[in-house]
Amino acid sequence: MDCDHYFTIYRNVEEIKELLKTYPFITYLRYGGDEYIGIIQNSDDQITTIYDFGSLRNADQKAKFLSLGEQWWWESNRMVPINVFLKTDWTEFRYCIKTMNSKDVKIVIGPNISLKEIAAKRSKRRSITLVRRPGV
Repeated sequence: MDCDHYFTIYRNVEEIKELLKTYPFITYLRYGGDEYIGIIQNSDDQITTIYDFGSLRNADQKAKFLSLGEQWWWESNRMVPINVFLKTDWTEFRYCIKTMNSKDVKIVIGPNISLKEIAAKRSKRRSITLVRRPGV
């Protein structure tokens, strides 16, 4: 399967939805008049970081990117960023990281990974409410 065929920049949301059926871990976003397709590393209130598929150098890297993306998507809980889950296997893709100001990012479609959400969920789980029983 030719990866480049699937990852030309799409302007039709229906085509992107079809793309996500094959690669559910891919995110399509707009930033500063440009469009990006890739895997979000982390997104918070200030910064959004994406591994840009369009920056990959050759077909072998594109195939490995997609293969490792599938491994991360199906073998992790999807809340841990791909670079943390895959560690050394993912380091070769550091050069294709794009960092953006979150207030100017519009995620059109696809998953959005946020370490902030993990921290919020963890703190909610650990909260304890003490209730005083009447008459004790």
